[in-house]
Amino acid sequence: MASTRLDPDASDLARWRADTPGCTTRIHLNNAGAALVPRPVAEAVTRHVALESTLGGYEAADAVAAAVAEAYAALARLVRAEPRNIALAQSNTIAFTQALSAFDLAPGDMILTTRNDYASNQITYLSLARRRGVEIVRADDLPEGGVDPDSVRRHLRRRRPALVAVTWVPTNSGLVQHVEAVGAACEEAGVPYLVDACQAVGQMPVDVARLRCDYLTATGRKFLRGPRGIGFLYASDRILASGAHPLMMDMHGATWTDPDAFEVAPDARRFETWEIACAAVLGLGAAAHYALDVGLETARDRARTLAADARLKLAEVPGARVLDRGAELCAIVTVALRGLDADAVKRELRRRGINTSATTRAAAVIDMDEKGAASAVRISPHYYNTADEITRAVEELAAVAVERSAG
Repeated sequence: MASTRLDPDASDLARWRADTPGCTTRIHLNNAGAALVPRPVAEAVTRHVALESTLGGYEAADAVAAAVAEAYAALARLVRAEPRNIALAQSNTIAFTQALSAFDLAPGDMILTTRNDYASNQITYLSLARRRGVEIVRADDLPEGGVDPDSVRRHLRRRRPALVAVTWVPTNSGLVQHVEAVGAACEEAGVPYLVDACQAVGQMPVDVARLRCDYLTATGRKFLRGPRGIGFLYASDRILASGAHPLMMDMHGATWTDPDAFEVAPDARRFETWEIACAAVLGLGAAAHYALDVGLETARDRARTLAADARLKLAEVPGARVLDRGAELCAIVTVALRGLDADAVKRELRRRGINTSATTRAAAVIDMDEKGAASAVRISPHYYNTADEITRAVEELAAVAVERSAG
């Protein structure tokens, strides 16, 4: 099988893998689903759960207030913002819908988005269209894949949308969309801009100033290597100064000042709700620290090199069709196997000690229909994976394909 050159620093790779006990028992190539958490993240979570069991939940939270503040600071450094711009949420989707709910959308308002998106976001838009009469418009793609920034500009000149919303790294196809160029167009037009960075944060450097975004959302469980059940939202100073706030708030995001009045929190925490798992917050902070220590450029370059190696090897597997397209490809590899259901292949690979995921048409209707694919296996390496693991995974996938085709 063909291969690309992979030369990580041996001591760094050994340290990353030593911090990841799961590497000793399986090949984990599902980092776009939920990565293996490094030891400091697991320790932060379990340590706080133990503290809650002895002190009580509220008392334990008071005891770690400084560590929680540092978690906000680490997340801010991760996206090159300030702690006042960071709000925590139970997931990327919750953060995304909180940001979306800050817009007083009315019948006839338009949301400008793209053809490559996260299914939950598109479902939310369509629900707004059904219940509020909001119009959903999708900008054109470039011939090589991904949103065409010039198409966005044409739409902005033709009719002002209520907002532009783009998923930076969609569910499949390995695609990295041109979010910086779209941000420049939105800034020129004075249109609010929301970026779903769920699969970007932890996989590549993020600079909200370069993106020119008003909102950015992310999760902990994917390439950031944090615990499940926690995510965060970035809200720009411009948005905070405007007084924007989510539709649904509680006593954490706002203060009830008079029988018929309230005041929103001065910072991004107006987008939060009172109840959130403190242990998960501390785990997310530990994950942010770990990512910053590894280096986002290092994570990006190594993970993408491993993904490129997987694409080369998969191209040699009979009946396999790599679905990835775009001028810039990331560490998500999607491959359709002729005549085979991706979920069944995923489960067989898992039985053999290899974690991948399966994506279906429902996860990316437009993209999958254009490619004529009903399902695909998604392989997503990260910096702690090895070239040998890529080789083994592709060999096992090829063996599964042969066996199931013959059966």
